[in-house]
Amino acid sequence: MNRNELISDVAEKAGIPRNQTERVIDALGDVVTDAVQRGEKVSLTGLLSIERVLRAPRTGRNPQTGEPLSIPAGYSVRLSCGSRLKAAARGKVPQSS
Repeated sequence: MNRNELISDVAEKAGIPRNQTERVIDALGDVVTDAVQRGEKVSLTGLLSIERVLRAPRTGRNPQTGEPLSIPAGYSVRLSCGSRLKAAARGKVPQSS
């Protein structure tokens, strides 16, 4: 499902105009991005949680030469599936809240 399909499906389910739905989805993306940037965990109970995590420094290898190289510490994002999403992946009918 791409962005346009998501917007159309949400608009239909919510019974609101497509352009209003698009603004809501854009605002949701902005809010989640800002929260993760501040280091806050974002939880949509039953669906997913998103958080910023610190990756430790490590040693890697240059794929062309095989030479070891140092990879510095940095931030990454961790996504965790909620119970409704896990149930949907197993083919069970998720219950909406």
